[in-house]
Amino acid sequence: MLKYKNLVIIGTSHIAKSSLKEVEEVFRKQNPYIVAVELDHNRLHALLNNKKPNYTPLLIRRLGLKGYLFALLGSIIQQKLGSIAGIKPGSDMLRAVELARTHKKRIALIDRDIRVTLARLSKAIGWKEKFNFLVDIFSLPFSKKMRINLTEVPKKDLVKKALNMLKKRYPGIYKVLVDERNKVMVLKLRTLMENYPDQNILVVVGAGHEEGVLDLMKTGKTQTVLKETYIKREN
Repeated sequence: MLKYKNLVIIGTSHIAKSSLKEVEEVFRKQNPYIVAVELDHNRLHALLNNKKPNYTPLLIRRLGLKGYLFALLGSIIQQKLGSIAGIKPGSDMLRAVELARTHKKRIALIDRDIRVTLARLSKAIGWKEKFNFLVDIFSLPFSKKMRINLTEVPKKDLVKKALNMLKKRYPGIYKVLVDERNKVMVLKLRTLMENYPDQNILVVVGAGHEEGVLDLMKTGKTQTVLKETYIKREN
């Protein structure tokens, strides 16, 4: 948990039961006026209605082939890991939303529209990253470098190592999934802080965003967020 002015930031794992407990404990202690979560409208709707992602091939035209395949593979892996850990992916965010609803708190969705992220991802993945992906997929079963307890949030040093590896081997993916989204979330959090300067705001994001969001809040370096960051939400 990190603090900055009237923000309390929790870095969670989307498939760790310990994250649910942390969200509940911090919510109880902080009694926030606003609960800000790393979700967009589409993902929140899916969580609230217990819907699994439906990545029909018809989405390829909108998301691009690489963005579509990345989303499909990511969904399969996350569901599998969630099954192993015994928890549904996204339960941390859902718990935060449920607490906010139960206690009549405001809810802020601070992430970028998933369709924009996937469409940008499709353009960002180059041939070198595709080659690295194939190498890593085949070498992963034999690797002894990464041992993760799925029931707990990864330690900060492990998160930092994973982000550094992602940035080095997959710079395009890192830029779209981490850097750009951090900037989007910080822009929205700043607006909340300006509108509610005297109110506590609980921010629930994935562990990979926690320190990046805090650093950007302190430095103010969000000017490079691209116009493609935002699109009009479809009904």
